[in-house]
Amino acid sequence: MTVRGECAPGFEEVARAFAGNFRDGTQTGAGVSVYLRGREVVNLWGGFADEAAGRPWERDTLAVLASPTKSVAAGALFVLIERGVLELDAPIARYWPEFAAAGKESVTLRMLLAQRTGVVALDSDPITYEKLRTGRPVVEALAAARPEWAPGTAHGYHAMTFGHMVSEVVRRVTGSTVGRFFAEEIAGPLGLECFIGLPEDRLPRLATMVPSKAEVLMDGGAAGQVTELLAALGDPSSLTFRATIGSMSFDADTGDDAKRVRLENASYDGVADAGSLARYFAALIGEVDGVRLAGPALVDEIRREHSSGRCRTMLMDTNWGLGMMLPDGPLYPASAGPLGSFGLAGATGSFACAVPGRQLAFAYVPGGGSHVVDRLDPRARRVAEAVHRSAAAC
Repeated sequence: MTVRGECAPGFEEVARAFAGNFRDGTQTGAGVSVYLRGREVVNLWGGFADEAAGRPWERDTLAVLASPTKSVAAGALFVLIERGVLELDAPIARYWPEFAAAGKESVTLRMLLAQRTGVVALDSDPITYEKLRTGRPVVEALAAARPEWAPGTAHGYHAMTFGHMVSEVVRRVTGSTVGRFFAEEIAGPLGLECFIGLPEDRLPRLATMVPSKAEVLMDGGAAGQVTELLAALGDPSSLTFRATIGSMSFDADTGDDAKRVRLENASYDGVADAGSLARYFAALIGEVDGVRLAGPALVDEIRREHSSGRCRTMLMDTNWGLGMMLPDGPLYPASAGPLGSFGLAGATGSFACAVPGRQLAFAYVPGGGSHVVDRLDPRARRVAEAVHRSAAAC
């Protein structure tokens, strides 16, 4: 498989790790980008965007991000915090009064960004394609939702609810949805091909996602944890199921990626090419062509540990800053991001992270689902480890 693109001297190991994912058959198509001190030093791509159709992966091929969409949505909050429009420790109800219902009057933006609100399940009123299309029913369900634990006392991954809560806060203070705000205030100035709500004219560049096989996901999991997580995902009474599978309802037609990504689902269905996602992370921690999204004080808050220990929904140890996961844990091992870094991985196998101390940011965006459920995808991990070793030597 031919790998194309550019790789600056000193980052050859990244190219070897990326190419190795094709050689071992785990990667059908993907892109990777690395920024160092505000400048792109690696942009590589290869394989197929649609293997069946023979459509090659290009520099500007777009792919569904899954969970890293949340890190993109969080960027809108970071920009509004920097501008003084939002306050981290203000109750969400200050901006969205209806959210105060069912004991949520003291839930703050900081709790939301740290996965501590307790508002993680919408299984009593699941998200559907039609609800995403109209938007308001999801917002109303969140306003009425009762927290699964006392807000601020524990953390659990807000798999399906996070992006919708962020979007409504953004809409209340700007009049724009998070997708529109991101497009106008972040993607536009930075020249990003990164979307929450994919424009129709970009659909021809969207990679066809290759789902992982169940037997691959279950193979080689960490002792105990993968069994517990998979068992919970199969148990409709578990919070894990209720906060993930039980909170959405899509049929074969409405669950199609190409149809769903055109809607604004800021929890899961963001779309980007690798270069744009890496550029976004680089602009969070430093200046990129005159644009910086978060100042040093806010970056320190983003990478400061706000939640740690056992996640109520994922049933494993996770660490969170603000809007981003932190090392060291199964889903974000220290080898993939040193202490002081932050990032987020997705079920599609995507992974992006930033290391403020090194002014380093990178993104790996593949076209095939993750091969594991209880830890960082091995493809992303190999590339990330090569990125960090190369950057440390520069």
